[in-house]
Amino acid sequence: MATHLQSGGPPTSAPSSDTSFFGHPRGLATLFFTEMWERFSYYGMRALLILFMTAGTATGGLGFPVVKAGAIYGFYTAMVYLLSLPGGWVADRIFGQRRAVLYGGVLISAGQFALMSPAIGGFYAGLGLLILGTGLLKPNVSTIVGQLYAQGDRRRDPAFSIFYMGINLGGLLAPLACGWVGQRINWRLGFGLAGVGMIVGLIQYTLGAKHLGSAGLHPTPPATPEAARRLKRNIALAAIAAALIFAALGGLAFTGAIEITAQRISAALGIALIAVSIAIFGWLLAGRGWSPVERKRSAAILVLFLASAAFWASYEQGGSSLNLFAERNTHDALFGFNFPASWFQFLPSFFVMILAPIFAWLWIALGKREPSSPSKFASGLIFGGIAFGLLVIPAKAAVAGALVSPFWLTATYFLQTAGEMCLSPVGLSAMTKLASARVAGMMMGLWFVSISIGDYLSGIAASVYETMPLPSLFGLVATVSLAAAIVLAVLVRPTVKLMSGVK
Repeated sequence: MATHLQSGGPPTSAPSSDTSFFGHPRGLATLFFTEMWERFSYYGMRALLILFMTAGTATGGLGFPVVKAGAIYGFYTAMVYLLSLPGGWVADRIFGQRRAVLYGGVLISAGQFALMSPAIGGFYAGLGLLILGTGLLKPNVSTIVGQLYAQGDRRRDPAFSIFYMGINLGGLLAPLACGWVGQRINWRLGFGLAGVGMIVGLIQYTLGAKHLGSAGLHPTPPATPEAARRLKRNIALAAIAAALIFAALGGLAFTGAIEITAQRISAALGIALIAVSIAIFGWLLAGRGWSPVERKRSAAILVLFLASAAFWASYEQGGSSLNLFAERNTHDALFGFNFPASWFQFLPSFFVMILAPIFAWLWIALGKREPSSPSKFASGLIFGGIAFGLLVIPAKAAVAGALVSPFWLTATYFLQTAGEMCLSPVGLSAMTKLASARVAGMMMGLWFVSISIGDYLSGIAASVYETMPLPSLFGLVATVSLAAAIVLAVLVRPTVKLMSGVK
């Protein structure tokens, strides 16, 4: 499961001597359950999203063609991670992390309940609220975790391991609960259950806030009165510009001058992601004021960035093309028990909870023989490529009209999760080590951009589910992943050199 943590922010005056939660501050329990219920909400909705969009209207779905549903899915999941960038900035400068988490949770709850509306406008409004809410909550709740501990407190890294388990516990339970309700009872009740989960998280977050001390309570004050005035001016200008852009697009669409479709919006997002990436790396590699070592490390980050985007493009199809494969082409029965297709979505979290401690032990056990970060990335891509290559075999049977064994998808998700263990935590650590201290926060945001690109590409892959033969689709994804792994394997030594001593 794609789970991403930030340690960000300086520690606060939270009582670091508190050991009431498994040797950690009681506030960690508050954040553990907040994130668990937020992930319950997110993955419960995600397990149903593309299935709901493509289900016929007679069964309560939207009846969207797959090409449209894939575009919307890719746009939604990409924006969730992309908006973590401004979400973190807003918390740092305006709200403080504490209120940003609260406001984000409220927006997420409202978004889930909006999805229950029978009106199509409610559906799109719900997605918009979910994007905004997750962008506010996701980066900031993990930032508060880091602020619970004093500088040098050795419990900080173990705290994130505990927090990580909360993420995956929510991701494990959500498809089982929301998937059953959504597919067996009513789609919209499934979204409602995801919203109830977020409300439960908000209630315990509010009641447990007293255990957080001052962690995340206040935004970072501007350095000078002039900086404060400049901040307010920039916020006002950005709000006005956004309002004018939306008003102009709305007016053009209303008059018929332009036609706004899901596919066009998705295409515009793809262009924006490419433009943002080129602009940032162009500045890092060719801009003024960077030392030779900083430029080299930025080049290493570029290599890892591209590998990360390639990996997530295959991995994130768990909620798109593989979800469709589960519903349309896979037996939904095991040992005589019939289960909804969305239940396959609990497997990544289940495998993470099994494999995470194994891989953590493995890297330590290897000692001096531990692979470099680029080598681990290449391994992750290999696992991802093999996972989709494995599916080519049952895809051929599916084309002939047969329903394939659920063990094919189970094996695929296991291999994908093994790949995640090689890449996701390693990439997060590499970003914190390679980034210049001057732009550490922005570089962490850049990691989210690589995930956003992968999510966008996963939606594109899902959009051709009905127009490309399944063996060709899965084979293409496998080929791209393995080709990326080969290229990265060739670049391992040059990339390690560019890392300039960072391991």
